Amino acid sequence: MDLGITGRIALVTGGDSGIGWHTARLLLEEGATVVLSDRDQDSLDEAAAKLDAPKTRLHAIAADLDSVESIFTLRDAVTEAVGDIDILVQSAGVTGAQGLFHEIDDAGWVDTLTTDLLAPIRLTRAFLPALRSGGWGRAVYLASEDAVQPYDDELPYCAAKAGILAFAKGLSRTYAKEGLLVNCVSPAFISTPMTDAMMEKRAKELGTDTDQAIESFLDEERPYMELGRRGEPEEVAAVVAFLCSDLASFVNGSNYRVDSGSVATI
Repeated sequence: MDLGITGRIALVTGGDSGIGWHTARLLLEEGATVVLSDRDQDSLDEAAAKLDAPKTRLHAIAADLDSVESIFTLRDAVTEAVGDIDILVQSAGVTGAQGLFHEIDDAGWVDTLTTDLLAPIRLTRAFLPALRSGGWGRAVYLASEDAVQPYDDELPYCAAKAGILAFAKGLSRTYAKEGLLVNCVSPAFISTPMTDAMMEKRAKELGTDTDQAIESFLDEERPYMELGRRGEPEEVAAVVAFLCSDLASFVNGSNYRVDSGSVATI
């Protein structure tokens, strides 16, 4: 399928693994130039090597999105390497502080909201002039099922992702007439390093192996995931890539769920 993005320039955060990496792969296959970003340069370099793309079309630039200074350093490095971006995919995030509300202190809330809400806002502020400059742009934010169906043991993450939906919706109303379309994708329980860590922790707590932890989690915590399995990152990346494309030219301010039915309402 031709997504109509040959020659477009994309920045993908959280790009060293999971959804971000698979999104970068699809964008490269469709002819875009991609800048991968994540915190660790070594892991980024390894991820970029696995993509096996021409050096002129793939760049790996590390940044700590919790730091305002690092975000603007990233912006300057991206501009020097590839010029103004046309596409922003904000995939970086963390599970953050977990536990019941009375068990999570202020630092847990601040750390989670900084990474999962403030960092995307700051990143957008830094790259917005570039996204507005060409009369065509796409911004896609990774939210979560938790944004609309919060769980009591990860409220900071849920609140951050709900904030992302509100932020993206408001942003979509401001810049669409300039050609910048803004949307979200909300996965549920995807096979990524983040959920791997969750399931390893669960397995340890239950005294089982990881496969049994996943099975019990699906049965007890995600009963509406009708396919009965974790999603694969490429299944989410396909939707993200579509929203980055010319084919999504009439999609703006939307939230696409990729969740196997996990959210119980329509």
